Amino acid sequence: MTRVAAIDCGTNSIRLLVADIGPDGRLVDVTRRMEIVRLGQGVDQTGRLAPEAIERTRVALADYTAQIRALGASRVRMCATSASRDAANAGEFTGMVLTTLGVAPEVVTGDEEARLSYTGAVRGLVAPAPYLIVDIGGGSTEFVTGSSAAGPDAAISMDIGCVRMTERHLHSTPPTAAEVAAAEADIAAAVDHALSVVPGRHAATLVGLAGSVTTVVGIALDLPGYDPKRIHHARVSYDDVAKVTADLLSKTPAERLENPIMHPGRADVIGAGALVLRVIMERAGMSSVVASEHDILDGIAYSLV
Repeated sequence: MTRVAAIDCGTNSIRLLVADIGPDGRLVDVTRRMEIVRLGQGVDQTGRLAPEAIERTRVALADYTAQIRALGASRVRMCATSASRDAANAGEFTGMVLTTLGVAPEVVTGDEEARLSYTGAVRGLVAPAPYLIVDIGGGSTEFVTGSSAAGPDAAISMDIGCVRMTERHLHSTPPTAAEVAAAEADIAAAVDHALSVVPGRHAATLVGLAGSVTTVVGIALDLPGYDPKRIHHARVSYDDVAKVTADLLSKTPAERLENPIMHPGRADVIGAGALVLRVIMERAGMSSVVASEHDILDGIAYSLV
C-alpha cells in the first residue's frame, strides 16, 4: 500500500487528495479537500496572476502541506492548470509553491490535463463506451475521447472555463440576454472546433467533470445539500441541464446562494459553467450527461504509482 498526495490547482479552486493505492491499483481516499482561491482572477484581461490571488492560494496550500505531512504521504505531485499556463508571471507562483510545499508545481499542458482527467474519470465507470469526457474548469475545458481505461484516444483543451467566460462576457448581475448570447456564441465556436478534433459526436456516453457539472447535477437532482456520493455517476437529461442553466442565468449570485447545493465560491461563475455544459450537450447531440466526482485529481494520484 502506497500513500500519495495529489494537488490540483486550477483557475478557480485548489484541491487535495490523499489516498492509499494498493497493489491491485485500487484507490482508497484518506481525505479530499477543496478551497476556492480564484488563482485565475483577471488573467484573461491582464495576462498576469494577481498578488492577492497568489496569496490566497499560498494560505490554502500551507494548510494542505501540514495535512500531507501529518498523514504521512510518501509521494506528492501538484499540477497547475489553465491560469498558470496563461500567466506571464507564472514564475512567482512556482516559487511560492516550492517554498510552501517543498515540491515544484508541474504546469501541465492542456493535453496532459486531459489525459489525467480521463484516467481519473474512467476507472470505475460503468457506462457504454466510447466516452466523451468534458472537464469544465475555471479557465479552460478539456474534451477527451476514448473507449477503455487504457487511456484516451484524442484530446483538446479550449479556453472556455466558467471564470474566463464570466469575466469576458457576463458583467451584469444577473447577466443580460445580450451578454448570455455573446458568451454562448463564444462557447459554441470553441465547442465546434473541439468536436472537429476529437470525435465526441460519436460517443455513447458524455461524462462531465468538475464543480460546474457536479453543481448543476446536484441542483437537477433537487438534493437537500451537496452530496458527492449521490452526485457521483448520476445521470441527468439535457432538458434538466437546460432548465437549471436558464434558472441560474436569471439569478444574481446572492439568489443562487439560496440553493443549498451552491458553494459560495462558485455562485458568481456557475451560470457560465452551466452554459458551457448545455452548449456542449447541444453541439455534441447528447441527450444526457453522467457526472463524475473522480477527475484530474484522481488521475494525478494514479500517476504516482
